Amino acid sequence: MRKLVALLTFLAVPCAAQTNYDTVQVRTIPITTNVYMLQGAGGNIGVSVGSDAVFVVDDQFAPLTRKILAAIGELTPNPVRFVVNTHWHSDHTGGNENLGQAGAIIYAHENVRRRMTAGQFIDALNARVEPSPPGALPVVTFKDAVTFHLNGDSMTTVHVRPAHTDGDVIIHFTKANVFHMGDTFNNNGLPFVDLSSGGSIHGIIEAADKVLALSNAQTRIIPGHGPLADRARLKAYRDMVATLRDRVRTLISTGKTVEQVLELKIATPFAKDFPAGHDRFVRLAHQELSKR
Repeated sequence: MRKLVALLTFLAVPCAAQTNYDTVQVRTIPITTNVYMLQGAGGNIGVSVGSDAVFVVDDQFAPLTRKILAAIGELTPNPVRFVVNTHWHSDHTGGNENLGQAGAIIYAHENVRRRMTAGQFIDALNARVEPSPPGALPVVTFKDAVTFHLNGDSMTTVHVRPAHTDGDVIIHFTKANVFHMGDTFNNNGLPFVDLSSGGSIHGIIEAADKVLALSNAQTRIIPGHGPLADRARLKAYRDMVATLRDRVRTLISTGKTVEQVLELKIATPFAKDFPAGHDRFVRLAHQELSKR
């Protein structure tokens, strides 16, 4: 439980430390006629429904699988056939085993399976994550990209430069004009750059740039955490991260320690729009940029 509490606290999961899954409500947010976002406890879920198959992006925590399937059941009687993990963290992959046992095929970047197989130590949390059971591992992995042609749409799943982790993917529902960005975009606050999992602040900015280049004013964006967003919100997030990265880099060049940078409260101007994770972000940014 101690490890789970740490993960819930630091992976930007919007729930209390002592999570009572019995009280969690899974909310369904319609985006288009066949694309939805589900929110519960853990990373936001993307769902495409239609005559071909139910396609799901991320699956939160195992105790919520029944509620997640019930929410999907309100949209379609068809079973979940495909699940894509945006990265390896348990608040996005915790339902893998349950959905796999129910007949879904789990897809992810090859680094996701590698990290889930070996188990990990997340230095920023001082937490060890045990290897996942075989049934929770992605069955199909890819290196660069894979496209699903389902429900009258094409869901292009692309690996991006290490950002939140080294296994991040962004899913573009091309006809629907919807993106799922996983934790490369945290709409609750500043990003958690998991350096222990190969993450990089530069990749966070590049992932945003990639989606901004492919989007327009009508685009809807599912973040890893927080409310459904649009292009303008993503642009504000991207510019904030870039501004803070450059500020930390400048302060490092003047010899400032991480504690001295923290005392300056450089993220305060963004606190109203992006309130969470300020000190953690500065610590990790200082750690990464000090090595370059």
